[in-house]
Amino acid sequence: MTVDVTMPQAATPPGAGTAPRPGTAPRDDTARRAELAAFLRSRRERITPEQVGLPRGARRRTPGLRREEVAHLGAVGVTWYTWLEQARDIHVSPQVLDAVARALLLDRAERSHLFALAGAVDPLPGTECTGVPRELRQILEQLAPFPAVVQNSRFDILAYNRTYGRLMCDLDALPEEDRNCMWLAFTNAEWRASVVDLDATMRVMAAKFRASMAEHVAEPPWKALVARLTEASPEFREIWAQHEVIRPMSSVKLFRHPRVGVLQLSATSLWTGPNPGPKLLSYTPVDETSRERLVQLEELAAPVAV
Repeated sequence: MTVDVTMPQAATPPGAGTAPRPGTAPRDDTARRAELAAFLRSRRERITPEQVGLPRGARRRTPGLRREEVAHLGAVGVTWYTWLEQARDIHVSPQVLDAVARALLLDRAERSHLFALAGAVDPLPGTECTGVPRELRQILEQLAPFPAVVQNSRFDILAYNRTYGRLMCDLDALPEEDRNCMWLAFTNAEWRASVVDLDATMRVMAAKFRASMAEHVAEPPWKALVARLTEASPEFREIWAQHEVIRPMSSVKLFRHPRVGVLQLSATSLWTGPNPGPKLLSYTPVDETSRERLVQLEELAAPVAV
């Protein structure tokens, strides 16, 4: 199924339109479309088929992905995507641009650049963590000193309070593309050292991730994360090959913090939308010692007054 697009100029030959009035400067639409076309080609050519779960094939000559593969991944029309890369004078909806951005695995800066070149308003602006409203962020902060985080079903960390940001590692110091619990559990030394039963935790997380991925198996971001983990972690490759699945559940977890010691915390998930989907995950202390240590952790995470 392809995404619907509006076609007010589809039948208009490239470059056609209202002629500029005598004495006025020509519009810069042609240069903008050319820049957009070049940008799309550069992003397409940097992605390997393996990153998005496609076979390379013996006769592949195109660097990166083919145009029809990008169109297929984004569920948009091949003709429309081809016209974009040919700098045709067409109008494409924000929904199609969103699909193309996802298919090309664009980061926040690249996505913003895409919409700017297309002269469109991004329906999901990246000024803050996408999809986390201000009210939910306020709830996160009010839960302190209890660690709390908003995650999606792919384990992306969308927002968190100060205590969670220091519970397992310094999240503020990490690039946004690494703020994913699966990636951290299998590759980040500080995060891994904080988890008391790391082997069991990795297996449970991988099983939950596989169960969630069943509804997103064809989506490029999910495939890209699996490919990245497969390349980076022998432990992930071994666990992933076992095809274990498990449903989300609440549990008591043990964390070992280098400054405050061991914490016993009970994990509770509150769904912020359809289940499975984005959730607010909070950790409450099991005993008084853990409660006192959470207070200490919050104090360590508090900004230093200047």
